[in-house]
Amino acid sequence: MARTEYERERTGLILIDPYNEFLGEAGRVWQMVQQVAESVDLRQHLREVLEAVRAAGIQVFVAPHRRRRPGDFDNWKHLTGGQRAIQSGGLLQYGSWGAQWHAEFGPQPGDVITHEHWVSGGFANTDLDFQLKQHGIEKIILVGLVAHTCVESTGRFGAELGYHVTLVKDATAAASQEAMHAAHEITGPTYAHSIVTTGELLAALPTG
Repeated sequence: MARTEYERERTGLILIDPYNEFLGEAGRVWQMVQQVAESVDLRQHLREVLEAVRAAGIQVFVAPHRRRRPGDFDNWKHLTGGQRAIQSGGLLQYGSWGAQWHAEFGPQPGDVITHEHWVSGGFANTDLDFQLKQHGIEKIILVGLVAHTCVESTGRFGAELGYHVTLVKDATAAASQEAMHAAHEITGPTYAHSIVTTGELLAALPTG
């Protein structure tokens, strides 16, 4: 893929699901992805990406999953497997430790927190597209969890809406090496305009 230039006024970072459940040691999603996450040094790369984009003046958008409130999914006809897990197992219960922002990777002052998504994609049934347009964003950089669900769904929808999409492949993780490979080597190139490592992204970002 051709080298991309990330103009600060037109570029936004989308940080997906920075909850304790996803990034904390006791998080149930973290425990699912931990082996892959540690193999790519996910948390260190998130630190590096977030520090660099904020230093560069690039706007951070947080795309969070729906935290379950009483009554969610009552009388729904078509629950996904993930929604059933949330409904029956207490995953992402509003107010619980798992549904709180991770102390290190959660939103910071100045970040834009978009409406919570109900399935996987950060765009569907949220204000993410509206917020990006209001900030003049044309290029989106995706980091966070999980590579083959929320990250992929957000990236694919973003491409459909006309955004330039960058996947940072070592700033995400999946439940298996096979799923990680598929997300970045098989399905990723069908919609992402750039698939890079953290080091490659940092080298392309504007400086301070």
